[in-house]
Amino acid sequence: MFIVQDRIVLGMALIRIMSGVIEISAAMLMLRFNSREVAFKINSFLALVGPTVMILVTSLGLIGLASKFSMLQMVVIILGVLLIFVGMKL
Repeated sequence: MFIVQDRIVLGMALIRIMSGVIEISAAMLMLRFNSREVAFKINSFLALVGPTVMILVTSLGLIGLASKFSMLQMVVIILGVLLIFVGMKL
């Protein structure tokens, strides 16, 4: 079906697939328990999963691209990711 030659891309895709499975499983659990309190707790757990997945996938991407960027470009990219997290806190 897919022929993946780059291991970094494969790793990034697998992390995203795992994230999707976690999200779908959480939705099914919310429906199964049919409780606002439980759904809220499950949603709170997902609030931790999303940023973690983003950090992992971004880190893998940066590792794969590290040789193509200068040190200044890497610093700017890392600052950009940090600004995303600062923006999410506000």
